[in-house]
Amino acid sequence: MTPDGAAPSADLLVQAVGAMPRPLFVLDEDWRFSYVNPAGAQLLQRRVEDLVGRVIWAEFPEAVGSEFAGHYEHVARTGEPVAFESWYPPLRTWFHVDAFATAAGLVVTYDDVTQRRATEQARADAVAAREEEAERAAEAAHAAELAGRHLMLLGDVSQAMTATLDTGEAVQRLAELIVPPLADWCLVSVVEDGVRRDVGRAHRDPAMVPHMHRYADLRARTNQATAPVPTALRDGRPVVIQGIEPRQVEAMTTPAAREALAPLRVHSVATFPLVARGELFGAVTLVTGPERGAFTDAELRTADIMSRRAGLALDNARLAAAQTRVAERLQRSLLSPPVQPDHLELAVRYRPAAQDVSIGGDWYDSFLQPDGATVLVIGDVMGHDLEAAATMAELRTLVRAIAYDRQTGPGEVLRRVDRAVVGLQVASLATALVARIEMDDADRAAGLRRLRWAVAGHPMPLLVLPDGTVTDLEAPVGPPLGLGLDLGLPERDGARGEGLTVLPPDSTLLLFTDGLFERRTSDLDAGRERLRAAASRLAGEPLDRLADGLLAELLADGAEDDVALLAVRCHPVV
Repeated sequence: MTPDGAAPSADLLVQAVGAMPRPLFVLDEDWRFSYVNPAGAQLLQRRVEDLVGRVIWAEFPEAVGSEFAGHYEHVARTGEPVAFESWYPPLRTWFHVDAFATAAGLVVTYDDVTQRRATEQARADAVAAREEEAERAAEAAHAAELAGRHLMLLGDVSQAMTATLDTGEAVQRLAELIVPPLADWCLVSVVEDGVRRDVGRAHRDPAMVPHMHRYADLRARTNQATAPVPTALRDGRPVVIQGIEPRQVEAMTTPAAREALAPLRVHSVATFPLVARGELFGAVTLVTGPERGAFTDAELRTADIMSRRAGLALDNARLAAAQTRVAERLQRSLLSPPVQPDHLELAVRYRPAAQDVSIGGDWYDSFLQPDGATVLVIGDVMGHDLEAAATMAELRTLVRAIAYDRQTGPGEVLRRVDRAVVGLQVASLATALVARIEMDDADRAAGLRRLRWAVAGHPMPLLVLPDGTVTDLEAPVGPPLGLGLDLGLPERDGARGEGLTVLPPDSTLLLFTDGLFERRTSDLDAGRERLRAAASRLAGEPLDRLADGLLAELLADGAEDDVALLAVRCHPVV
């Protein structure tokens, strides 16, 4: 309505529509443009006068048969309004379109939503990329987990078979380790004095064990030359039969053996020779049932490596046991007894991983600086082998020399150690914590000690009070040693952040590596809480009993990683 209450004239309506910012056009019954507002012509990259009176399909032939045409025809035919979005290639534009029928014709309003669609598509692509990345990460995590389990199995095999000099016991342990990680059942054959015997036997289903024994008792005497074990012993190569067929079984065995084999429902067989010093002296046979199906490539690779290791282990059991003892002595020789300054009591513990070789890169250290301060060090080099132990020895020496040479703060010690690690090309990464227990004259008069510490990617220490209160000591966490991230920092004290706290009388300071509380089956926070709870319960115990109690409680199921522990009891200053 106009201000005087009259209906607006047609001219006024046309003017109003013409001024609309939203594009609009009207099509008559012959599909001609009867009206186009300026905004509409501009978005279509035309002039109003070039469109009015023209047939839309002639002006925009690419729209013939398109989604636009289908919707317009639907509105013209049914009178039902439509709203849709569609891409128009000639203008490289996404349009949001509203079309409805009026007495004046088919009215179409539309907007350029290309940018919005691009944003939405980018967001959708990002979501899809994240989902794909998450899926890849999950697959990688699963593969890593599977590889980890297989690596643990290989470690178990090496450890189990070098722990005994009895061949029969060793091969039985081998069979029991293989089932069920790699197979449903397993037979380990050993050739002694030209006679082959199936010594090691294991089945995942206890109900099938009698059937397995019955078949194994017959197998060595009845196998034909084409059977997997004779072939592997003759040719010195693995024999893998995925989805074995009845005709193959018939060609390899006697009727009695086939009758004994039938309840075991064989699906796939893989036999690997046992070789040592070029001599074939046995074979490992892995078997799956129908439910498990064919062997995976990962299982076959692991079984192949396992058989090679088992062969060497069987032939070198005595030597492997001796090497383990030497490794343990080497590890402990690198970890010297702690200093025992006045009124400070130190206790140290080292525990190798239960399922690995007894040598690794964890270390602890303590020594006095010329000014009388006590330096405490704990660290963890990546790896659990002789190379990690050698790197640990290098780092331990570097930290000692640098910390002793200048009585600087722990942060500066770590910065200089990192420079030396990179400059000397020590080929490994390591976490470390360096702490300094210091007293000036005023502190000594007050009976106080101060702890200053710095961290290079290492777990933070705990402070345990006599009443069982446990405090997580906090300080800025710097990067691990070996990354060289400190090389650009100016040479000054505190290049890395440090923590500072007072050590109350009769309190206990705990420094440790992550193997003490980290477990694959739980998160770090849960493991750390278990450590705090154990430390609180043991707070009143003598220091050695506290250290032993922590290891006994937290490593009751065995150590998954090497563990180093350094405990300091702060007796009152007299």
